[in-house]
Amino acid sequence: MADGKSLNVLVINCGSSSLKFAILDAGNGDTLLSGSAERLLQGDSVANYRLADGEQQHHTLGSNATHEQTLAALVGFIRTQGLDQTLVAVGHRVVHGGEQFSESVRVSDKVLQRIREVTHLAPLHNPANIAGIEAAIAAFPALPQVAVFDTAFHHSLPRHAYLYALPMSLYREHGVRRYGMHGTSHRYVAERALAFLELQPPHSRLITAHLGNGASMAAILDGHSIDTSMGLTPLEGLVMGTRTGDLDPSISHYLVSQLGYSIAQVDDLYNKHSGLLGISELSNDVRSLEEAEQDGHAGARLALDIFCYRLAKYVGAYTVVLGGVDALVLTGGVGENSARVRASLLNRLAGLGYQLDSQANQTIRFGLEGPISLPGSATTLVIPTNEEWMIARDAARLAQEFDV
Repeated sequence: MADGKSLNVLVINCGSSSLKFAILDAGNGDTLLSGSAERLLQGDSVANYRLADGEQQHHTLGSNATHEQTLAALVGFIRTQGLDQTLVAVGHRVVHGGEQFSESVRVSDKVLQRIREVTHLAPLHNPANIAGIEAAIAAFPALPQVAVFDTAFHHSLPRHAYLYALPMSLYREHGVRRYGMHGTSHRYVAERALAFLELQPPHSRLITAHLGNGASMAAILDGHSIDTSMGLTPLEGLVMGTRTGDLDPSISHYLVSQLGYSIAQVDDLYNKHSGLLGISELSNDVRSLEEAEQDGHAGARLALDIFCYRLAKYVGAYTVVLGGVDALVLTGGVGENSARVRASLLNRLAGLGYQLDSQANQTIRFGLEGPISLPGSATTLVIPTNEEWMIARDAARLAQEFDV
């Protein structure tokens, strides 16, 4: 370990044009440094740093900065703060691990190659994740690098839940199946919910909903994910900020054969111009839609109603899958903060015994944790997610195992 005592981990989350980072104490979750870099590879790139004492600094990275240049700047900043000698590992969010990875792993050349082999399953995410790993290896060659996969938590899905009704050869030869995403978030809030409810994982039934610009749900039985709404890619399932969620597959054929779309245009439509944005014709941001709804914008109201309707349908379905529910757990930017969405959802679930505590629903926001359901009704918890801490914990654990 770096100093024999510290459990500080640098957590890196690389997007195609952004890089989020944090240094956390894996033991207690305390954040020593956090921030992000935006507009990488596409303009005047800027890095924003937030220190533990609340100080914020903004650094210009120059024009079209790469992930490697951004990591180099981050390393320089970490060293000026004297944090580099406290690090025990670097943890990386990797979106898709395919069937290769059912848990977090130490990065090796073989691991990197296997991540490359499933890049076709997450072409917008995995290349950026790989770039971040390679840059971190160059910057911190002596530190263990750990990959933490969004898909890993859902490897416990049974075959009847992860297989599609397609020829089995597509699964055997090409890996076409349900993988699910947001696994790190679902795992974290499930752990917190069980602690809150004083339940043990072997005797528990949870529905977790990660609701943000990307959104997914999971049915968690005895601590293990047994179904989830995202599929082969992050497109399936709930209505999202700009993604369609579930839809008739024949729409793709109709768009191509009847309206002249190319396959690339269909993909762009489904991922970037649909969801809340497409329905409302206004915004993909729930906060903006709520404000517009109050001003009488019919499209904003319709988008939010469809969003909540789809959520309620999945809660009903997963209640059947689990055979009953100990708690519905809401997280993500929308789940943690939108009183409007939460109220609409629970009102739609009245037939399943959910009753909203209106005062708690208005109060529990902005990082607070607790129930928003009335005593005696079906339990609904709001739990802020902390994927960075989960990544830090896995990275520190694997680093310690290696050093023992």
